[in-house]
Amino acid sequence: MTYAITQTCCSDATCVTVCPVNCIHPTPDEADFGRTEMLYIDPVSCIDCGACADACPVDAVFPVDALPAAQREYGPLNAAYFADREAAPAPAGPNFHAWGEPVFDRNLPADFAPLRVAVVGTGPAGMYAAEDLLLHTGAQVTLIDRLPVAGGLIRYGVAPDHLPTKKAGDTFARFHTHPRVRMHLGLEVGRDITPQELGDHHDAVIYAVGAPAGRRLGIPGEDLTGSICATTFVSWYNAHPDVAPDAVDLSAERVVVVGNGNVALDVARILVSDPAALAAGDIAGHALDALRTSAVREVVLLGRRGPADAAYTRSELLALKHLPGVELVVDGHDPRTGAAIDAAAPGDRAALLQDVAREEVDWRTPPSEGRRIVFRFHSAPVEVLGDGGVRAVRVTGGAEGAEHVEMCAGLLLRAVGQRGVPVAGLPFDEATGTVPHEDGRVAGRPGTYVVGWIKRGPSGGIGANRTCAAETVTALLEDAVAGALPTPVQGAKAFQRLVRRRNRRIVDARGLARIERAELALGQRAGRPRVKLATVPELVAAAKGRRVAR
Repeated sequence: MTYAITQTCCSDATCVTVCPVNCIHPTPDEADFGRTEMLYIDPVSCIDCGACADACPVDAVFPVDALPAAQREYGPLNAAYFADREAAPAPAGPNFHAWGEPVFDRNLPADFAPLRVAVVGTGPAGMYAAEDLLLHTGAQVTLIDRLPVAGGLIRYGVAPDHLPTKKAGDTFARFHTHPRVRMHLGLEVGRDITPQELGDHHDAVIYAVGAPAGRRLGIPGEDLTGSICATTFVSWYNAHPDVAPDAVDLSAERVVVVGNGNVALDVARILVSDPAALAAGDIAGHALDALRTSAVREVVLLGRRGPADAAYTRSELLALKHLPGVELVVDGHDPRTGAAIDAAAPGDRAALLQDVAREEVDWRTPPSEGRRIVFRFHSAPVEVLGDGGVRAVRVTGGAEGAEHVEMCAGLLLRAVGQRGVPVAGLPFDEATGTVPHEDGRVAGRPGTYVVGWIKRGPSGGIGANRTCAAETVTALLEDAVAGALPTPVQGAKAFQRLVRRRNRRIVDARGLARIERAELALGQRAGRPRVKLATVPELVAAAKGRRVAR
């Protein structure tokens, strides 16, 4: 039996490195890498060894014959990627695959001295950079995060019902206690220490601070109560300390989500999922309580373009189609929508909607009984209506976009992308929301580097950060070999003393382990895999070994 890659694929290419027959594509050296929705296994050349399944950090690889009903589509989906690819010529020798000559991108001298490198941010981008340094050099790495717990996007961005995806964090966690790692969680650069002080104690500093801000719509009424950024909603249901437990009101029957990317599908799915099913994940306790009493019955996904141009991946749409007790509907207000779906070829994203009901919805009335998600393509918001709070959303409608429709709704979520925010002491490009750089080197700041979304913008999932980090670390090492890094004026012990003076609530690796044990214990008592601590005081208390009252 052959294997197939499924929905939780993180595209970090660990599976590619262990495959003995090179049947997983695209590989990191192919042009499509980072541009496809996921990686794919060629059923013709797969030899059923299972090495990819053993190596996968997010449990995304399974035998095709063992796929459950909800994932059975992934067998044909994997095969379809190779339908138009030319088969590689069979090797003349006994090997399964004709491998190219080995390539060594880095050449470090034998007397290369260990570096002291600070990594600001403990999400996937920062941890891939730390992993690269620790595995391939003798560097000492200082891990810094402004929150008193590590994880970044994995802890606070991945949906709580995607537990296999969160397993990528286990790969990074093994480096938290590495003998050449020092961890300072709850330390904010720009508040507790300056960028200059950080640079004075390290040979190099890598910033991996992500893109935490949500993009705005720029329409009237956008700031009414009940109009919030989808990133805020994601942070709310993931127990992020920056978002209060009462930040979201679910008393509305209809919710409008602007956007149709994966984040939009995530928030729609959480809003209409059975709370009992969500309790099997690590959703925030306050969010779970709110969803149990939620009035939401209908979520509308507004897409400015047609179904062929939707930004979500096929795997996320497939997950919606198998959501128990939830109906999917395509709004048939625009004839272009149905035409595009009907004309879609097998394997096209729009083709996945061919078996979904179509309906012209009367938006002036409350939603019907039951729970459903409505896809409304060729439609964009033009105004949010209400007196103090959201009452309705005026959207474009009709083939030419000249007709406006007033859609009754009590909550608007803006899922139109994210952007970076200025980083203390670094240049910033307001247009792109990124730090100007060259291969990760920050312009005009020797010894300073960026990685992840603050480097390239908010594109790509967890695995995309591996190649991004490799590029940045390669640039750092090239600079070190060339003698281009500034010399630290203070040592590691001096930095430890400085941190203790500035912030007495710093969490180290042992404190992080205590937080882990506390959350797992709370989960065990609640019959759940984990109950997250949702405030900074709770996290710090757990890190210090104090009892957390719940």
